[in-house]
Amino acid sequence: MRLFGPLYARILVLARAPGAIYYLCGLSLVEAFIFPIPPEAMLAPMMLGKRHNAFHYANASLLFALLGALLGYALGHWAFEALRPLLGTLHLLVPIEQGVASLGHRMAEHRWGTFGVLILAALQPVVPMKFVTWACGILAVPVLPFLVCIALGRGKRVWLLALLIRAFGERAERILHTYIEWIGWSVLALLALLMGWLWLR
Repeated sequence: MRLFGPLYARILVLARAPGAIYYLCGLSLVEAFIFPIPPEAMLAPMMLGKRHNAFHYANASLLFALLGALLGYALGHWAFEALRPLLGTLHLLVPIEQGVASLGHRMAEHRWGTFGVLILAALQPVVPMKFVTWACGILAVPVLPFLVCIALGRGKRVWLLALLIRAFGERAERILHTYIEWIGWSVLALLALLMGWLWLR
């Protein structure tokens, strides 16, 4: 069954639309504190659609990710206790509490270790950044170093993606067109395995 080919074609059309940048900014904002889908899902097709704007899109995504991280920090710092029932319903409470415990342990050992954890969390998409932003707010990590670490980690992600697409965009687009169904179903299977593992934990 062909599912991802038509979907990818539709995303490329949307990525070339005049208002696409606003959707990207909104996704980058909410992903940093509540939404489960990383902005690269929209960022990569937009960069492929308009490769000359790749770094412009990367910078826009980074800016709104920082705003979202700051919002997640504020919610963790001032509203965590009030939002505990809602977070529990959304299955976010346990991961946030685990993030708080891990980050608190790092802070007790060495403050520089905390900042290393923040950079790594923002750099790799396996651990969603929202858990880290809430945990930092709850533990009152200093705001300026927090934002610098998030900017370094997330900046590396979006700038590297922009660099790769500027350098290999045509080849990457040909590969995606050829293998999009295999790639799509493989990613879906990996996500299902990850969700099952998290559920069993």
